[in-house]
Amino acid sequence: MDHPDFEKSLPHVLVDSVEYVSGSVVTRSILSQNTGSVSLSSFDLGEIQAAKYSPFDHLIEIIEGEASITIDDQLNTVETGQAIIIPAHVKHWIKADKRFKMISTHIKSGYEDISI
Repeated sequence: MDHPDFEKSLPHVLVDSVEYVSGSVVTRSILSQNTGSVSLSSFDLGEIQAAKYSPFDHLIEIIEGEASITIDDQLNTVETGQAIIIPAHVKHWIKADKRFKMISTHIKSGYEDISI
């Protein structure tokens, strides 16, 4: 699926492409294909992405601020310029102890066990 806001073959300043909204998580899709997706999100202070499992590995890169990311009950603080890989089939959640923006990438190989 093409996203006209993110024209291919042109540079984009992603940190400026999503705004903070009070009391909200805002997500914009950058790319979405059958083989995976890339999205951009902003989390306002105190917002939480509920605990979940994914059948795919999930790369999160913090592009502004600081996120608290819990993976299999292990708390990680991920800061601007840092990234973390959430393994497939592992319980995880994301919390904004401070406001932050992130790029989220899912890659689907087609061989994942999606029975959960």
